[in-house]
Amino acid sequence: MNWYLVTGALISLVGVLFHGAAGQKKYMGNIYKSEMEELTKSLSLVSWHIFTIFLFISALTLFSISYNPELAMAAYPIIGVNLLGSLLFIFLGLGKHKVLLKMPGAYLMGSAALFASLGIL
Repeated sequence: MNWYLVTGALISLVGVLFHGAAGQKKYMGNIYKSEMEELTKSLSLVSWHIFTIFLFISALTLFSISYNPELAMAAYPIIGVNLLGSLLFIFLGLGKHKVLLKMPGAYLMGSAALFASLGIL
């Protein structure tokens, strides 16, 4: 078992729990109170949970690789998407969307990418 990969998987799994439950409640609470069209609210909910699903698939993939090292190539897309997602949070946060730097997204995705990278070196 590779503890770097397990750590990356656990980070993603914690993200699933936080994002899918507490995050959704807070985020969608604000969306539902807004005056957006119903379609926009529905699409916002779907978009929110696509990220939750991504975190879940990341966790499953990293757990699988930690027990089956021959699957290491599957880590590269997980690393790439997490790294690019983290950089997106940072890039936008350094621009007009400063609030993004206060959110856990960049740190969660960056640390998952780091541990997954260390796990396949």
